[in-house]
Amino acid sequence: GQRIRIDHPQASAIIPFVSDKEILMVRQYRYALGRETLEIPAGKLDPGESPEQCIRRELMEETGYEAGKIEWVYTYAPALGYSNERIHIYSGHEIWRANTAIDEREIASVEKIPVEKLKSMFKERLILDGKTLLGLSLMRIIP
Repeated sequence: GQRIRIDHPQASAIIPFVSDKEILMVRQYRYALGRETLEIPAGKLDPGESPEQCIRRELMEETGYEAGKIEWVYTYAPALGYSNERIHIYSGHEIWRANTAIDEREIASVEKIPVEKLKSMFKERLILDGKTLLGLSLMRIIP
């Protein structure tokens, strides 16, 4: 049979901790699902960009926030059956608002979500995005 292989740029994602009890997340409309989803900030690497440079830029573009401290957590392949994509997950601390303008073509809203609410959203199966589920799990926020 024929095999399909999608050559995909790498991507970076971040779990930005506003505090021990709150995480900064983005709500965006996902055309393929036909609905809005709540996700951690993320995006594709630009040519010549490192994964860390990418997530600093994406965090600013999507939320208007910067992170004083960014740490690499894990890198995984989300669709290894057909794509060489890799997603680099980071955690962010010392979050501060640097810019009020966000990319409104992409992001519906930026929200500070309490960790407790994320736990219940997980139990109710309301978080669908893979990188968000993995990131929250690696941070021991959800099982």
